[in-house]
Amino acid sequence: MQRSIGYVLLVLLALFCLVPFAWVVLSAIDANAGATVQLPTLSFGNFVRFFTAAGTPLLLVNSLVIAIGTTVLNLGLGLAGGYALSRYVFRGRRFFMFGILLIRVIPAPATIVALYLIMVNLQLANTLYGLILVQAVGGLPVTLWLMKGTIDAVPIELEEAAWTDGSTRFQAIRRVVLPLAGPGLGAAAMLIFMGSWGDFLTPLVLLQNQDLYPLAIGLFRAFSEHDHVDWGLLAASAIVYVAPPAVLYIFVRKHLLKSSLGGAVKG
Repeated sequence: MQRSIGYVLLVLLALFCLVPFAWVVLSAIDANAGATVQLPTLSFGNFVRFFTAAGTPLLLVNSLVIAIGTTVLNLGLGLAGGYALSRYVFRGRRFFMFGILLIRVIPAPATIVALYLIMVNLQLANTLYGLILVQAVGGLPVTLWLMKGTIDAVPIELEEAAWTDGSTRFQAIRRVVLPLAGPGLGAAAMLIFMGSWGDFLTPLVLLQNQDLYPLAIGLFRAFSEHDHVDWGLLAASAIVYVAPPAVLYIFVRKHLLKSSLGGAVKG
């Protein structure tokens, strides 16, 4: 009896989670999409309208620029900082690491007003590069911890062997550390990209020009600022919105499963 009740609860929970996704998929390919789940009149016109309508392709481009720029900047800073925290011992290092991690405990809405004022004074508000800077720095504590742990697992003896062969420190990092830190870099890239891609509050506050809005705000505006909602276009936009993080996950997941030191230890 208890097992039957458990199965029923699991089925209900699965339906609760899957029905919204089913509505999005079915409505995206439905020429007569509505607010309810229904058998679609098969058509890809909603996707055609997304890529041809005024403004919607720009939302996707803005999101890609912001997310990719944030990821690249964050990884560059995180790799440099993680290497320094891993290889150099200095007074207060442990306190510093826990201090930067504590920043993540503070809710974003608690600091967003102060952050906005800082960006205005720096004349970086309402710019994509200002938003990229904020998002990259905001995700830096997690990246620093992740990269430090990854580089800690790379034996210093491997770098010393490269130095003995005539490599500089930077050459040793590029030839030895980076290949072995691939899984950590992949995990950090996925976390930062998805965090930037799904961020709604920061661009909503820092951006006032609609030509700079990412797709997340575009979806919100399409749903909230019109008396008539184009459900088909909204669902197609949601599918497009999900696609880049899914593609990134497929690309990096095989690297995340590899051991960062498997080949080095054998060699």
